[in-house]
Amino acid sequence: MRRTIKTLPIVLAVGALALAGCSSGDATGSTDGEWPEEITVSLVPSIEGEDLAEALDPLTTYLSDGLDIDVHGVVATDYNATVEALGADQAQVIITDAGSLFNAMERHDAELVLRDVRFGATSYASIAMTNDPDKYCSDEPVAATYEATGEELLYCNGTEPEDVAAGQGPAGVEALANVTAGTRVALQAATSPAGYQYPIVTMQDQGVDTESIEQIPVSGNNNAVLAVNNGDAEVGFAYWDARSTVTEEAPEVAENVVVFAYTEMIPNGGVAVSSELPDDLVSELTELMDGYADSSEEAASVMYDLVGLSDWTSETEEDQITRYGEVLAQFSE
Repeated sequence: MRRTIKTLPIVLAVGALALAGCSSGDATGSTDGEWPEEITVSLVPSIEGEDLAEALDPLTTYLSDGLDIDVHGVVATDYNATVEALGADQAQVIITDAGSLFNAMERHDAELVLRDVRFGATSYASIAMTNDPDKYCSDEPVAATYEATGEELLYCNGTEPEDVAAGQGPAGVEALANVTAGTRVALQAATSPAGYQYPIVTMQDQGVDTESIEQIPVSGNNNAVLAVNNGDAEVGFAYWDARSTVTEEAPEVAENVVVFAYTEMIPNGGVAVSSELPDDLVSELTELMDGYADSSEEAASVMYDLVGLSDWTSETEEDQITRYGEVLAQFSE
């Protein structure tokens, strides 16, 4: 039984995979129930390249043994490459982000079978944070515990009504109307859902002329938090709750930076499969992957190290992916 790990350096390199004895037709099988002899999984890992072989092998071995066919792992250097791999029939299973899931479904009729679970959730909000609560908070900021780290952080506008933060949006978005012309707003790259796309859409929904604000470009969620903490920006956006990433180096963030709004929920990525795969194979593959994190302590560790996840779930909530596609369309050229 062959278990092959390859690297996909650029999108065009997908065509070079040419797995031994696996033509385009052989790789995908058909929906009549005849299984292919092998399938390929394409993903973007969270780890450095030198560890890829070691990290991928437990997952592909688990799937190979469970399905009794060869499962190959292919490393893509970006999420779009996973979509191109599926479209070119060089991968039949992709583990990718929400935008790429949407594109795979729209362009190649892929089937969404699993959603990523991080810290028990399949989606997350973007936080709107400020160092000027007098301007953006209609009530006194209150402390709530961010369970992932155990830290107490400040929230206002009813974003966290309980002592333990839940991070559920949308909440407090009306306060974004206080972002006026010339306000310094820390925003990440235009491809960032939590750091740019959902914040821009949410501000516009609240009547903010986003062309009139002073955008403070930052790289990374931690730097968005630090920009607000250091006074370089009055408002900033990041994933919930990115403040925890900088409290060791800047403990004053817990007091200086207040979350005053949550955008609507942003979907995690997940797993999609080619529409050409037999239905019974898809069903067994989905069940195996859904149970992978619980199959062993090693599997749970591999999953977190490989793609930064704690689990997969078959509760796909496809409407969230569709909504994400609508948001993406507003930023397409």
